[in-house]
Amino acid sequence: MSIEKRVEATAKNIEGKVQEVVGEMTGNPQDQAEGKVKQKEAQAEHIVENAKDRVKKTVE
Repeated sequence: MSIEKRVEATAKNIEGKVQEVVGEMTGNPQDQAEGKVKQKEAQAEHIVENAKDRVKKTVE
């Protein structure tokens, strides 16, 4: 996984966690849901990039 993609996915995950917690603290279910979505998107990005790494290692 490229460093840039890993950093972007990690940043998105952190942003999602913060948004979820803020939503919990303010009682805003929309913020909670959006935060969870961002976390899932980040997780998916990590899965895709890890798969790319595995393919690359297999080809080498």
